[in-house]
Amino acid sequence: MAFAGPSHSGGDDDAPLPMADMNVTPLVDVMLVLLIVFMVAAPMMVVGVPVNLPKTAAPRAAAPRPPVVLTVGPDGKVYLRQDEIAVADLPARLAELHKNDPEAPVYVRGDRAVPYGEVLRVMGRVTQAGITRVSLIAEAEASAPVQAR
Repeated sequence: MAFAGPSHSGGDDDAPLPMADMNVTPLVDVMLVLLIVFMVAAPMMVVGVPVNLPKTAAPRAAAPRPPVVLTVGPDGKVYLRQDEIAVADLPARLAELHKNDPEAPVYVRGDRAVPYGEVLRVMGRVTQAGITRVSLIAEAEASAPVQAR
C-alpha cells in the first residue's frame, strides 16, 4: 500500500516518494525469537528435586504466598527447596524460616517409592519447628469415566 501522489512542489520529478507502508517483518522476527526462548525456558522453571509424586483426586489448593517446599527423594534424602539437608538439622532451619515468615505454609513432597513412615518422620520434624501449616503435595489423578448402570 504505497502512497501515490504528486512529488514535493517545485523540483525534480524523478525524486523518490516517501513510502507509507509499515514493515512488520522485524516485529514478527522478534516475536518468533521470544516464543522460542520461552518454549525452551519454560521446562527449566520447574522448581524442586524430581520425584515421582502419588496421585490424588482432591482439588488443587491455591497458595496465598510462596511456600517452603520439603522433598523426600526416592533415595530417602531430604531437600529443603533444592538443597539437601540432614533430617536432624531440619527443625532448626525451619524454625529460622518460620521466624522470618510465620504464615508461610510448608509443603512436603514425597516420592511414592518412599515408605509412608519416612514422610511422617519429616512432617514430625516440621511440627518440632513450631510450624502448624503443613500440607502434602500429590499429582492430580486423571478422572475416571463414570459408568452408566
